[in-house]
Amino acid sequence: MDLRDSEQEAAFRADLKAWLQQMLPTLPPEPHREDWPGRRRFDGEWQRRLFDAGYAGIDWPAQYGGRGASPTESLIFLQELANAQAPTVGVNFVGLLHAGPTVIAEATDEQKAAHLPRILRGEEVWCQGFSEPSAGSDLASLRTRAVRDGDEYVITGQKIWTSFAQVADYCEMLVRTNTEGKKHAGITWLIMPMDTPGIDVRPLRTVIGSSEFSELFLDEVRVPVANRVGEENDGWRVAMVTFSFERGTSLVGEMLATRRLLEEELPKLARSLGKWDDPILQREVGQLVAELDGLWALTQRTVSEAAQTGVPGVGGSLVKLQYSEFVQRLGDIAFKLLDRSQLTLDEMWVDERLRVLALPIAAGSSQIQRNIIGERILGLPR
Repeated sequence: MDLRDSEQEAAFRADLKAWLQQMLPTLPPEPHREDWPGRRRFDGEWQRRLFDAGYAGIDWPAQYGGRGASPTESLIFLQELANAQAPTVGVNFVGLLHAGPTVIAEATDEQKAAHLPRILRGEEVWCQGFSEPSAGSDLASLRTRAVRDGDEYVITGQKIWTSFAQVADYCEMLVRTNTEGKKHAGITWLIMPMDTPGIDVRPLRTVIGSSEFSELFLDEVRVPVANRVGEENDGWRVAMVTFSFERGTSLVGEMLATRRLLEEELPKLARSLGKWDDPILQREVGQLVAELDGLWALTQRTVSEAAQTGVPGVGGSLVKLQYSEFVQRLGDIAFKLLDRSQLTLDEMWVDERLRVLALPIAAGSSQIQRNIIGERILGLPR
């Protein structure tokens, strides 16, 4: 990948900057983090503005409302949004960053036409029903059962850590359709409408007081067989496609936001406390900047690979593992600057440090990523 903008890319960057400068001042204030109807409305309206301007689904196929942009233009888009501090992907990160791309890669033409344009217009929000209380890192042990009854599956079970389920229209749902043989071989990937009778959404409260995660209790929920993505009992393979997007390309926006924390907010914090001249601190920050540059280069490679093959490769596990550990160290440095007397005065850094505690677990734990790297990249025995 050429790291310099071509003439076409420079023109794209300039047009995007101009649009953001014009559009951002017209946005209403962002709602409180617990105002779920307000957040759904705000994020949907921002997505619609992106769609109307031709910036939604920057790398999605044009026939479904995307732009069909190059991987470099996709990264330019995310860079400029981060630089302008534009709204993030918001409550529909599942639909936009990994359910939608999975539908593009694996679904039928009818399923693509039904869901992709609505996701891009901000009209359809998705959540993810993968993890269960007894099947987190060992996802193949999931027990939520789907029994075929004519043209429907009847689903009974429980899911947990379902982000933004309280405002979602659809759920990318993994269910067990076969209890015989290997655990991986009896799983199916379904599109579950969240207004189906039998679904009980119960929000969970996090350590920072937010409630974006929920438990799902499923009591004989009927989902049409036509909502299956891939073949019956082939859901593990389809889920690996989902994970490749979740681990490989969906972290790009967060990584760019973290760069601003590292290069702008952390030095500002250190200067306000009179500690920026500490050579040990400057060395630690310099090391993190170099590591983030390396992670960004690996991310560019992963995005390019996804553009060529349609799916990110196992390099996404390297990105996910290293980034999960990187943000822990960044938070530790901020906490060292903020001694005990200061912690209660800086809510942003405290919330950020507590939030990233989940990253070594989310989207596949760090232990799982190390296994993938060892077996699929280094060629080590299982």
